[in-house]
Amino acid sequence: MVNYRYLGNSGLKISEITYGNWLTHGSQVENDIATACVHAALDAGITSFDTADVYANTKAEQVLGDALKGQRRESLEIFTKVYWPTGPGGPNDVGLSRKHIMESINGSLKRLGTDYVDLYQAHRYDTETPLEETMQAFADVVRQGKALYIGVSEWTADQIREGVKLARELGFQLISSQPQYSMLWRVIEEEVVPASKEVGVSQIVWSPIAQGVLTGKYVPGQPLPEGSRATDDKGGARMIQRFMRDDVLERVQLLRPVADELGLTMAQLAVAWVLQNDNVAAAIVGASRPEQVAENVKASGVEIPAELMATIDEVLGDVVERDPGRTAENAPKTRPV
Repeated sequence: MVNYRYLGNSGLKISEITYGNWLTHGSQVENDIATACVHAALDAGITSFDTADVYANTKAEQVLGDALKGQRRESLEIFTKVYWPTGPGGPNDVGLSRKHIMESINGSLKRLGTDYVDLYQAHRYDTETPLEETMQAFADVVRQGKALYIGVSEWTADQIREGVKLARELGFQLISSQPQYSMLWRVIEEEVVPASKEVGVSQIVWSPIAQGVLTGKYVPGQPLPEGSRATDDKGGARMIQRFMRDDVLERVQLLRPVADELGLTMAQLAVAWVLQNDNVAAAIVGASRPEQVAENVKASGVEIPAELMATIDEVLGDVVERDPGRTAENAPKTRPV
């Protein structure tokens, strides 16, 4: 069963393995399979579920809401996000303006079938809306009881500091950051993690298995596995491309002895690795089959000895991306249309 951790400087506990439906619900897998995956997560002790209004253009929220019907709401932590374009893509169907936030939270609650979300996250930083406007809107969402806590995703260290400062002035809690983080993608370690520790924010990390690359199923010189993320033309193949280099894939294969020594699969090793970081509250895992959920949960509570953590660093060497500037570099400079 899964362990639980406090989220940021708050009294909220979440499951350190959090179920996410970014690339699956409403797009890659059928609704009955998605529901089976959610029920497998619940059976494994997962209580935290992460989604976003943009996933499958709002369909993922609907699928998650349907899958959670009948569950005791107080026993769940439901997270969603706002920023990216949704709906028909009108001029105000995007960003972190007061208008878009207020309309988006109402839409998300309706689709999720709940009166409130436990965590409402700014999916990216909006360069075209004053941060004061965004934070005031979030404060009002919290005061209206529509969200209990506020978080952000892929914000820089300075943006997190300023967001927390304004949140405190306005009387609500900004407690989480949701960045990409894995053995191969460590760009948060130099700046985002220290800033987060400084202001009482913790990480809920996405893609801890590097979109499946760290499972070891992609072998240099061999055909791509049928039905894998790298063959998905609905967005998966594009997202995984940065890791699909022979030098990366070769190094990943060398991690097998480490996983074997710990009695873990490669995927479990990858999830357990991100949870060794004491600023990480949870690793988000997705699934296209219920059994994947049960397997990923086995990473909860695993302690990787320091010598094996060092071995992982030696094996991966210079294929690891560490540049802290990649957070800002990958952020939208203007609102997407």
